[in-house]
Amino acid sequence: MDYKIRKIHQQEYPLLDDFLYEAIFIPDGVEPPPKAIIASPDLQVYVADFGESKDDLGLIAEADGKIAGAVWVRIMNDYGHIDNETPSLAISLYKEYRGFGIGTAMMKEMLALLKDHGYMQVSLSVQKANYAARMYRKIGFEIVKENEEEYIMVYSL
Repeated sequence: MDYKIRKIHQQEYPLLDDFLYEAIFIPDGVEPPPKAIIASPDLQVYVADFGESKDDLGLIAEADGKIAGAVWVRIMNDYGHIDNETPSLAISLYKEYRGFGIGTAMMKEMLALLKDHGYMQVSLSVQKANYAARMYRKIGFEIVKENEEEYIMVYSL
């Protein structure tokens, strides 16, 4: 599949709502939550007023001329929060674009962008049952904390 990764444009920021919903891990056999769940304060920290902080960075993946995925970071008090200097990362792809290496490519591009911006590390939170946890480890993220359901992982830039 042909794809390209580029910086997100301001007019595309509202798409982050869709990608935030897509990023919610739904185990097999579990009914997806209503889309309105993204309005909860715990999830709005990922997207509210995106672009207004210097720490808000985002990339879009385009495949076959359509937007297929997004990866974005910001310093926020989210599930993967480490400290106030470490951006937290969110990434997702529409289902039909998963399994083609696009997510890994987006992640690597974001890591390079963060390094260019002078960040020392980036963090994320992922449910242990989520297949993406393996991708994060393969790329070089390390588990720094865990609870019953999820890992908090850090990548040193």
